[in-house]
Amino acid sequence: MQNRLLAALPPADHGLVGPYLTHLDLDRGRLLYDPGDPIDMVYFPHDGVISLMTLTENGAAIESATIGREGALGLMAAVSPRQSLSRAIVQTPCRAARISAAQLHEAWEKSPAIRHLIDHHTEALFGHAIQSVACNALHSVEARFCRWLLTCHDRISTNTVALTQEFLADMLGVQRTTVTAVARALQERGYIRYRRGIVDIIDRAGLEAMTCECYGVVKRTYERLLPGTDF
Repeated sequence: MQNRLLAALPPADHGLVGPYLTHLDLDRGRLLYDPGDPIDMVYFPHDGVISLMTLTENGAAIESATIGREGALGLMAAVSPRQSLSRAIVQTPCRAARISAAQLHEAWEKSPAIRHLIDHHTEALFGHAIQSVACNALHSVEARFCRWLLTCHDRISTNTVALTQEFLADMLGVQRTTVTAVARALQERGYIRYRRGIVDIIDRAGLEAMTCECYGVVKRTYERLLPGTDF
């Protein structure tokens, strides 16, 4: 079991959810929720990344947070019925466990450990989202691209990230030509190898040197609120 939240549960508490978990592979680009959709299923990624996208009326979008094996998508629906506030889309191919919100609510009612994890995960995800607001407004595209690659790398089991220019442009809220220029600059430094639809991470330390402080801030927030469930 690679999802950190599920792995952190004591055996008795895990037994409240384990029989109801189904495991599935989620393809890149799969839409899980749109704003206003009722959250009827909760997803626990094992390996991969789910993006939360904030949408505007004119169709523009930007990533507000990501969820990987340190967390879960739709977790607050275990407390009470919820509607999605953002678009949830699979960013990289993802293996995940899934449980209905109703079944997780039953476990939440019985288990203080599950309630504790959900409360702390909600706080960590909120901190992630508000840090992203500042990052998107104040930091360069190059620094944000490095942050995005590092965050993704933390949550997958390979150095290769498969993505399209269009998808990455949506994540960063920029034009595709900007993505191309930034990727080429990082490739010239030897930090990545970039080809159409594929980014190979060559020098992680180089990316860490170029990213903004937001990468470390978000990571430390998860480590503080969910010790033992880090990326």
